[in-house]
Amino acid sequence: MHRHSITTPFGRGSVKLDHVSRQFEAAQAKEGLTADKWKVFRDVCEARHSIGIPDRALTVLDALLSFYPQSDLSEEAGLIVFPSNAQLCLRAHGMADATLRRHLALLIDAGLISRKDSPNGKRYAHKSRDGRVEDAFGFSLAPLLARRDELAHLAQQVVADRRRLQLAKEAITITRRDVRKLITAALEEGAGGDWHMLEEAYLQIVAQLPRSLTIAVAENCLQKLTALHQEVSSLLKMQLISQNMSGNGAENERHIQNSNTESSYELEPSSRKEQGESPRLELKAKREPIKAFPLAMVLKACPQIVDYGPSGAIGSWRELMQAAVVVRSMLGISPSAYQDACETMGPENAAAAVAAILERAGHINSAGGYLRDLTRRAARGEFSLGPMIMALMRANGEVRLATG
Repeated sequence: MHRHSITTPFGRGSVKLDHVSRQFEAAQAKEGLTADKWKVFRDVCEARHSIGIPDRALTVLDALLSFYPQSDLSEEAGLIVFPSNAQLCLRAHGMADATLRRHLALLIDAGLISRKDSPNGKRYAHKSRDGRVEDAFGFSLAPLLARRDELAHLAQQVVADRRRLQLAKEAITITRRDVRKLITAALEEGAGGDWHMLEEAYLQIVAQLPRSLTIAVAENCLQKLTALHQEVSSLLKMQLISQNMSGNGAENERHIQNSNTESSYELEPSSRKEQGESPRLELKAKREPIKAFPLAMVLKACPQIVDYGPSGAIGSWRELMQAAVVVRSMLGISPSAYQDACETMGPENAAAAVAAILERAGHINSAGGYLRDLTRRAARGEFSLGPMIMALMRANGEVRLATG
């Protein structure tokens, strides 16, 4: 079969030097080189984003390969296919002619096929008397054969990158879970250390995660979370060793302190204790024992908070405060904002305020800013929890039930 190394388009169609370069590369392919056409096609499918072609262009390439009679691409068997546009549209699942032309051009620009146009621009073949194709005009698959190894490498790289990203995402999920639960446990059980600072660091890392992760972003985030996890683990390890060495007297003191259900700081420990001052006395001085509403009324007004209680239920003010700690973190309320609310409103009222904010979360842009505003108003005597609770009860249809 007579073969020209370099060809140009029929008619007014111009040629680009990039297309000429690819034809030179295809012409210099090693003699005797072969490739399974469907293996090459699978590699192209895998690496399509790296190559820069859309999914529908793959449908056109699949149709072109279906016109190649052999299973292996080889120079000896000829690399020109010459179907008409009507035949290509049919095998491309009824693709419109204009769409077909556009995607053929994309395949050529991507260097996956090339044109070998006849004198009149039509696609056909010259055959010998015994039926062998002597020369043909149409689309050359030589670029696919010449780029066999390159396409295989691209496909392998895409698979490796996809697995790398998947492993990074899994590691991020596990590390986030561990750090979140360890910090929450330390806050709830009053472990020593600047846990508020560690929680702020955790929230900043998580806030930087976009919806669509790249490998670079995922691995950078994982590195930061891993470092934070190590810091949290080291601090907890030192605390536990210190507790084990402190003796039964210190254990009893901690037991008494943790048994006090009236203090909010067993859930959100204060980092502002003055030197020489007894932490126990500080908690007593700041405690707010007055409850404006019965717990049952708060739960009727704010039923969503129940899902965050221990074992999915709330039966006491202590359990409401535990649920409020979880919810305030979920809503992005900083530890300092919640601590200020506990000091100003009292721990029970602060927990009830968080429960109310959770009910109206869809209408509040910044839960932390909203709670700080309520705290400032409460400090000036301008805020009472009553109207908020009653409004939520009316919204939930509970006022008549509560008032009897």
